[in-house]
Amino acid sequence: MQNLTYGSLFLAPMEGGTVALIAVLVAIAFGVLGCLSGWFLKKKSFDKKQGDIKKVTDKMLDDAREESKQIKKEAILEAKEQELKLRNDFEREVKEKRAEIARTENRLSQKEDSLDKKEENLSRRNEETTRQQNVLKDKQAEMDKKLAEISVQHDKMIAEFEKVAQMSKEEAKTELIDAITDEAKRDAARLVKDIESEAKEEGERKAKEIVSLAIQKCSTEQATELTVSVVPLPSDDMKARIIGREGRNIRALENATGIELIIDDTPEVVIVSGFDPVRRETARIALERLIQDGRIHPARIEETVEKIKKELDQQIKEAGEAAMFECGIFGLHPELVKLLGRLKFRTSYGQNVLKHSIEVSHLAGVMATELGVDVALAKRAGLLHDIGKAVDFEIEGTHMQIGADLAKKYRENGHVVNAILAHHGDVEAKTVEAVLVAAADNISGARPGARRETTTNYIKRLQKLEEISGSFKGVEKCYAIQAGREVRVMVKPEQVNDAQTLFLAKEIAKKIEKEMEYPGQIKVNVIREWRATEFAK
Repeated sequence: MQNLTYGSLFLAPMEGGTVALIAVLVAIAFGVLGCLSGWFLKKKSFDKKQGDIKKVTDKMLDDAREESKQIKKEAILEAKEQELKLRNDFEREVKEKRAEIARTENRLSQKEDSLDKKEENLSRRNEETTRQQNVLKDKQAEMDKKLAEISVQHDKMIAEFEKVAQMSKEEAKTELIDAITDEAKRDAARLVKDIESEAKEEGERKAKEIVSLAIQKCSTEQATELTVSVVPLPSDDMKARIIGREGRNIRALENATGIELIIDDTPEVVIVSGFDPVRRETARIALERLIQDGRIHPARIEETVEKIKKELDQQIKEAGEAAMFECGIFGLHPELVKLLGRLKFRTSYGQNVLKHSIEVSHLAGVMATELGVDVALAKRAGLLHDIGKAVDFEIEGTHMQIGADLAKKYRENGHVVNAILAHHGDVEAKTVEAVLVAAADNISGARPGARRETTTNYIKRLQKLEEISGSFKGVEKCYAIQAGREVRVMVKPEQVNDAQTLFLAKEIAKKIEKEMEYPGQIKVNVIREWRATEFAK
């Protein structure tokens, strides 16, 4: 702020007006002198004009005075405005300073209050701590007293126990140690088992060895069967006799067996078709017997069919018992034995279900032996895992659920029931034996040659698998291994990083599911390997 006074502000414009007035006066003086000179020179000429000059001079003096007044008034107004402005600025600055001082005082006051509260809390805490320490000292003294009393009572109780048990303290200690040692051994055994199950890499290697050993030890006969049976005829004349007058013979045979006879232009052949394999087999044998006998009429047909049904029931029972004895399983309910024998006439994808069940039983038993689990349970569950297929034409539901219901009905072990339900992964396996049965089922059903699949189709499927896997960017090599159950994909490490391998495996699996048909499941194994090579010279 400049050091100004109201007097200096006022005199400044006044000096300017005085100068102007003096200038005007000087001009007037010079005018007067000029006039006087002219008067002396031209007295006569200026006499007339003297009055006019005086008027002009008076007018100029009046104008000069008015102008001076106006200038003075403007200077005064300007000085007042400047004074007002300075005063407002000063008051505003004073107000801001006062507000800032008030805020500072408020903050200081709050800090003082906070410090007072903290000091008060600290004092209260110190008092509470002192009080608690005193209470703890009292409790410690009380506890010491009680411990002493407990020690005395403990000694008395030990003496009483020794007297009642007729056993010294050392003998009781020895017995307790033995019990704890046995429990520790059991815990250690369980821990070893848990550690073994958690060792993933070692477990996979061991599993591969066990499966390969089980496959090597198990070699069962594979027979591919159709859903129709063909009966050869000695001549085409026999077709007319089978049909009979107005078709009565063929109707009698179809009604007695529940199947369909197809007699067409195929020479010397009759086709027996039916969804139930037992009925189809009954009709096939009955037709062969009737052709050999030569007496074909409704009564003879019914008699022959009834006789063959009894013979087939006996064959079914014998087949079930043979399968049971082959697997070394005893104690099956007679009805389960019959149902097991019915599987002899049941096929799945061209694979005989009874042969498949026997194979699964052997495979599960071999793997259970290698793992040290219940072999008898694994073989029993493996033999019965497809028991529901014996009656799945007659009862609604999946063969797993039907088989589990049958096992429950004839009071099979709960672990066997769980293995039957879980062998296709629809239900969680609760035992190791159930997992082995599922693995054995996949091995038996999916390996080449077990089910209807020509070598050419099998090779094409493997080629298609490798083609799909190799169609993705960044794939260097791919191989279909384990009979098409796994595809191993090697990627270029400079094009595919670790995170992308996960997505690549999922994409390959999705494309395989979309474009291919296959039994079971296919494992997609994407491998990214980075190698650094250098030579020492």
